[in-house]
Amino acid sequence: MAPPLIAVLNGPNLNLLGTREPEKYGTATLDDVEALCAEAAEELGLAIDFRQTNSEGELITWVQECRGRAEGIVINPAGYSHTSVALMDALLAVGLPVIEVHITNIHRREEFRHHSYVSRAATGVIAGLGIGGYALALRAMAGMLEALAAAEDDSTQDEDA
Repeated sequence: MAPPLIAVLNGPNLNLLGTREPEKYGTATLDDVEALCAEAAEELGLAIDFRQTNSEGELITWVQECRGRAEGIVINPAGYSHTSVALMDALLAVGLPVIEVHITNIHRREEFRHHSYVSRAATGVIAGLGIGGYALALRAMAGMLEALAAAEDDSTQDEDA
């Protein structure tokens, strides 16, 4: 049986990690984040599909493609967190567990960053823990999937009784 697939989606400007405002985002690159996610996924028995785009439409398409393909979504929507109702709608429409990740603590930053449309669609939010938040998100996702599988097993046993 193939391991559960988790889409790890990244929004605009995250391709500049390591060089963009290192005092806020650190010196790790997006390649470093992908390696961290791959390592965490392997430990947890998950498969990942790691992507980054600067295009809102492409990000929404990727979210939609998760329906029937992935078991969950870990997303760092970056600037689209605060602006994209369309991204929120797409996340709600796919009906999958979603964990929103932010490298910085958006609540300690500019006022406009304090609101996230994506949070309305997210099962959980991890913010301010650097790139380690991605590994925590994958760990949380693995736990959610285990709980869902256990609940399905219980309901199947109840039906058989």
